Amino acid sequence: MAPNNKITLYVDTVSPFAYLAYYVLRHHAVFQGCDITYVPIFLGGLMKACGNTAPINITNKNVWINRNRQLWAETLHVPIKKELPSNFPPMTLGIMRQLAALDEADGRDKQRRLVQALDALYHEFWAEHGETHKPEVLRPLMEKVLGGEAAAAIAAEAARVGKAALQRNTDEAFAAGAFGLPWMVCTNAAGETESFWGVDHLGQVASFLGLKRPESGGWKALL
Repeated sequence: MAPNNKITLYVDTVSPFAYLAYYVLRHHAVFQGCDITYVPIFLGGLMKACGNTAPINITNKNVWINRNRQLWAETLHVPIKKELPSNFPPMTLGIMRQLAALDEADGRDKQRRLVQALDALYHEFWAEHGETHKPEVLRPLMEKVLGGEAAAAIAAEAARVGKAALQRNTDEAFAAGAFGLPWMVCTNAAGETESFWGVDHLGQVASFLGLKRPESGGWKALL
């Protein structure tokens, strides 16, 4: 496996498909040798910039896409509840500003704390249906991940540093061609760069990067 393979994944915790892609990139052996960068954006801002319409607002597609979410979660063994959260879709601006502030504080070459926060937030929202957009839920969750003092510092930076960083990240995703999530910008060992959208394109991501894919299991659906 070439060590120079790079993947940039743009994420917002409100997107179930961003969660699916995040989970696979984090946990599946296929991608363990890749240099992966996670970039927090505000999906609502990206959709507005593109003039895009949320799938849940489109008749018939709203039913199809929820079943599609379930099928991909089952296929790729991602922990997620069958039903949607009762509050879906929540406003994640506050969450994403905190994550952007955290990423800004640590730098993209040191994303250990960001990944820990994303792990916790994704699991709480999609596997437990916790109302992570509410301060009374978000605060203790971030404190558990970062510690009380660090979590308070990040929360304090969210309105200023986090706001600016999130806007910049969202603009970056738009400039990279994104119109929805998950959006992945990949660079292979030859220095070639290509962008991919959607969980169903993870097989193409692996092919572009020259990664050896499993010959059985859920990956067969991506071939």
